[in-house]
Amino acid sequence: MGRRIVTSQLQAKAEVAKIDGYFDKLLKYIPTEIVGGWIAITGLIKSASNIPTNTILWILLIIFTGLTVLYILKQTSEPKKPLAVKQTTISTIAFVVWVFALGEPFDSLSFYNPIYGSILLILYNLTIPLINPTEKKKS
Repeated sequence: MGRRIVTSQLQAKAEVAKIDGYFDKLLKYIPTEIVGGWIAITGLIKSASNIPTNTILWILLIIFTGLTVLYILKQTSEPKKPLAVKQTTISTIAFVVWVFALGEPFDSLSFYNPIYGSILLILYNLTIPLINPTEKKKS
């Protein structure tokens, strides 16, 4: 199973076309590998002493967000097909939503409350599979 979301018979490669359903799309939209990396690295950062934890986490958030874009573009890349920009955008936002729900570094902001992150995560994850990425023909 590739990472690219398949929404029509014409996109399916196999003899028996399998169009991605709700849960398939949910799994493909959430960059679990990147979220897992984020969780591991924040655990390391929090366990270290005498470092500017908050500053490092904000810098890492920017790096991981860029990494998400590159990773999803690479994972969804297929010959003779345009870049999966819509899927990449949704996945990148999903990463930021997951980080927001996990708390750090957003918990350093005055408005942050963990309940906001939890609500946003639930709503975002329930709605993103309803979005079908459209592919335009490559010129």
